[in-house]
Amino acid sequence: MATSTASKDSATLGEFLLLLRQRLALIVVIMALVIVTTIAVTAFLPRWYLSTTKVRVEKPEGEVKLFQAQTNSYYDPYFLQDQFKIMQSEKVLYPVIANLSLNARLAPLLGATGPLPTGITYRYLVDKMLRVESQRSSSLIDINVYAQDPRLAAAIANDIARVYSDDRITLATSEQREGLEHLRKELTAQEDVVTRQRDAVEKLRKDLNISGVDLNARYSDMEIETLRQMQNSLIALSVDAIGRKTRWERFRGIPFEERVSLVNSELIQDGNIQNLLQAYLLSEQTVIKLQARLGAAHPDLVSAVENRAKIKEQLDAQLRGYESALEISYKEAEARVAELKRQLGQAKVDQILSARDRMRPFEEAAQKLEDETRLLTTLKLTLRQREIDFQVPKRTIEILNTAEPAIAPSRPSFVLNTIFAVVFGAVFAVGVAVLLEYFDTSFRSVADVETRLKLPVLGVIPFHRDAPGPDADPAELEPYRVLHTNLNLALKAGQPASLVIFSAGPGEGKSTTLHQLARLMALGGERVVLIDSDLRRPSQHRLADRPKSPGLSELLLGQKDLNAVTQKAIAPNLDFIPSGDVPGFTLGLLHLNRLKEIIAELRGRYDKIIFDSPPIIGVSDASVLASALDGAVLLIQYRRNPQSMVLRAQQIVTSLQIPLLGVVLNQVPPSAGGDYGYYTHNYAYYGESGGKRRRSAKSPATPAASGQTERLVLDDPGRPEKK
Repeated sequence: MATSTASKDSATLGEFLLLLRQRLALIVVIMALVIVTTIAVTAFLPRWYLSTTKVRVEKPEGEVKLFQAQTNSYYDPYFLQDQFKIMQSEKVLYPVIANLSLNARLAPLLGATGPLPTGITYRYLVDKMLRVESQRSSSLIDINVYAQDPRLAAAIANDIARVYSDDRITLATSEQREGLEHLRKELTAQEDVVTRQRDAVEKLRKDLNISGVDLNARYSDMEIETLRQMQNSLIALSVDAIGRKTRWERFRGIPFEERVSLVNSELIQDGNIQNLLQAYLLSEQTVIKLQARLGAAHPDLVSAVENRAKIKEQLDAQLRGYESALEISYKEAEARVAELKRQLGQAKVDQILSARDRMRPFEEAAQKLEDETRLLTTLKLTLRQREIDFQVPKRTIEILNTAEPAIAPSRPSFVLNTIFAVVFGAVFAVGVAVLLEYFDTSFRSVADVETRLKLPVLGVIPFHRDAPGPDADPAELEPYRVLHTNLNLALKAGQPASLVIFSAGPGEGKSTTLHQLARLMALGGERVVLIDSDLRRPSQHRLADRPKSPGLSELLLGQKDLNAVTQKAIAPNLDFIPSGDVPGFTLGLLHLNRLKEIIAELRGRYDKIIFDSPPIIGVSDASVLASALDGAVLLIQYRRNPQSMVLRAQQIVTSLQIPLLGVVLNQVPPSAGGDYGYYTHNYAYYGESGGKRRRSAKSPATPAASGQTERLVLDDPGRPEKK
């Protein structure tokens, strides 16, 4: 891992990969749990079957207008967006719900005992079952229906297509019928006008006694020609006023919420309104997409909804303005007609005052009759044309296929869910590993130990599932030889030494490490006595496979002497004093003097007096024991206890003014990497192959003695050789 000088924020890629390797088991377990959970949940999820009906929808021709030619239909993406909404509206889905009795058939899915309200069924159908989609630049619409019953899904898809088709046909024919009805009303009114005007002409003929006058005759003087031109202009303005009034009245009669659908038809051709509608539909698409994958409170969705509302407000304002513009245009046209009538009336008055006033009323009435007759003929031709168009079949919608019940479920997908579980599980597992690493406050490197504790690391003991035996590979014993050498260098050369190896907490492998170290010291030629002073939870007697008593507790109480409790030669040059078996006995200050006497007596017999101590935190025995010895060694298990706990153990020993020789890092896994690799991987140099090469080059001494003597000299050059 990284040294203490490198912060967690500056970790390298190599350290990250090392972290993944160290936490590989955790990552695999988390990924396995996520994948197994996903597969189990997927297996118990309800199966949804998909049925699809394709329909082709074309934009219909514009509304029937009085004096404008009709345009051909063309592809309009905004029109298709409107059809998506119509297919999912109550207008279409409510009849489908009633036709298929969905209120009762969907009730079990929602846990209801009786039929559902139509509103709830509609929301469930739109939110959970119905998806309307269209390919880009295509007038084809897919009506996708998901249901747990494949036959029900097919029935709903087919019925939605049928109801929507009927609605489109009804809407198209209703608009044409309204246009034809309005034309018929205008034609009837114009026939009445022509009849009244003809009666007026005949009355003038009789009053003026001009029954033989040709109605087609024209006066050639300038004043009569001027009146004729004014009369023609009045007719044209009247026709224009009728058209403007019709458009205004029809637009005013359309409900406000339905006016948006008229923007792309020929009724509203305002460019600004069409641009606003395009922006509103784009914002509506954005909101629909965001609602499918974001929560209602997500900032992007809230912003999109607000933007849609602003554009809708502007579009409504433009539509209100368009209605006002139609009204103003109609009133302006009426004002022009009224003004021209006034001018024409004044001109007629002037004509009456002239010398030829007698014939002018008749001629004017005849001209008006001709104009009204011409307008009547135009209305008849227009009505006939629209009647012919109405009889021609309109195919603005076509159902391309009939939905069939699906054979296999569409959701959930085992493949997609498994892929998602693998990806999510990997990300989640790596995140957990990184978090554990980030919040891990234990010692993770030699540099951490030496920086925080200000103590040298005397040895690094690799992780062993079982303690090395007498016939272990030399590479497994090499860490203990390094520890032995560093301890000899830290102690005074040539003098017997008493020391204790302690740990901050229990279960750090202290007793096993100490036992192996004691055996290695004895094999090196030193006289060693191993004393189990962990009176509460002794373990050395089990490691040595020797009896537990009599031992140290009986010795301190004076029940036994030193020779009686010492078990001789449990290994070459190694004696053992077990903990004893006095119930409830603990090492206290009352036994300190007796303990010092025992240590003084042992100094005359042994080179090394090694004590196995209980944990120093929470147990007073270790503090009493350490105060009577020459030095202490702190053992820390790799990634076990928090650094604060180890620092507290160091403070306890320091407060007793006992020399703390150094630190031993225990149970370091081979995958620890970093600076541990120097201590662990290089031990392989002392493996079987290396030992054989060294022994083959030596004199014909016994292999064990030769190898041990060589290591002894190399490990402790400052100590004189044993005679």
